Amino acid sequence: MILQEVNGSKLVYLDNAATSQKPTAVLRAIQTYYEAYNSNVHRGIHYLSAKATEEYELARKKIATFINASDSSEIVFTRNATEAINLVAYSWGLQNLKADDEIVLTIAEHHSAIVPWQFVAQKTGAVLKFVSLNQDEVPDIDMLKKLLSTRTKLVVVHHVSNVLASVLPVEDIVIWAHDVGAKVLVDACQSVPHMAVDVQNLDADFLVASSHKMCGPTGVGFLYGKSDILSSMPPFLGGGEMISDVFLDHSTYAEPPSRFEAGTPAIGEAVGLGAAIDYLSAISMQRIHDYEVDLANYLYESLRSVPNVRIYGPVPSENVRRAALCSFNIESIHPTDIATFLDQQHGVAIRSGHHCAQPLHRSLGISASARVSLYLYNTKEDVDYFIHALNDTVNFFNSFK
Repeated sequence: MILQEVNGSKLVYLDNAATSQKPTAVLRAIQTYYEAYNSNVHRGIHYLSAKATEEYELARKKIATFINASDSSEIVFTRNATEAINLVAYSWGLQNLKADDEIVLTIAEHHSAIVPWQFVAQKTGAVLKFVSLNQDEVPDIDMLKKLLSTRTKLVVVHHVSNVLASVLPVEDIVIWAHDVGAKVLVDACQSVPHMAVDVQNLDADFLVASSHKMCGPTGVGFLYGKSDILSSMPPFLGGGEMISDVFLDHSTYAEPPSRFEAGTPAIGEAVGLGAAIDYLSAISMQRIHDYEVDLANYLYESLRSVPNVRIYGPVPSENVRRAALCSFNIESIHPTDIATFLDQQHGVAIRSGHHCAQPLHRSLGISASARVSLYLYNTKEDVDYFIHALNDTVNFFNSFK
């Protein structure tokens, strides 16, 4: 995939915060499922169904081990992280929130971590409280701490920002939230693929992530929830698999995670995610993280050399580590023009737009930015080529001034 040519140039794929490329092992695992044991899971007693069920549940166990959940029953398969957040919003949120209860979020959250809670607030009368950025262009943790009170029932935070590349002190946030009796939901879409994440160490009540950003297929993600909380939550969707018994006038429901997995799941995709976890684990998440920290610093310093560039988020230092991505603008050139020229003239794939973070962009005084984001298969040579191509792009557009 990444060895192909695009528009006459070698493809340099630098859009990993949007989705990652897939290792051959993942593609083979999906193909093997469909070729060798394609069948519906759970209720069948024949060989194919038993084999599909075994591999599907093995994928759940792999996720639990990967993030150090205490039991695989704490892992709920969803279509993606967005559905996982909506599951919590509709099941836990509508049951537990009432008028004047407060939900604390940051303005740097992805739309998928804001919009579901707007729905819940409209239905329940709960109030959303937003943490703004500090002078370092990261969410103001002191402000977050001050916003917490006995009215706070939920804190929703990202682990790593998909725009700012900043990393939040989730362990501290969880302690502060629990001190006032609030639950915490962590959007870990940009952390689980890039570093070791230990949910027991974080002590978050909920955590969501998406397969396609961590070398797995699209169409599957997961929700981690503490078992006692999941057991107290009503179903999100109704149908097959999530029931215990169905009568004409009522139904009883299965225990988690089945309670939240109505209908035929994305079996092949779950198997593919399991293979992706095997792939990442064989390399070691610590090794991946260390490699990307070095790559992140190289990207930031290289990008800083481009004339009239504005990079958003914190400046890296001994105490401040950025994720391996940079959102940026260049004076007088629209980010979409930058992304288009890079693609058509140099085969470099980056992203432009608001990155599903419009409130954050408004707070930065912009409507859009360009974003380059790296993963374990990117190299410093990729960064060098990108910088060369970006300088050529800047020179091209400046020639019309």
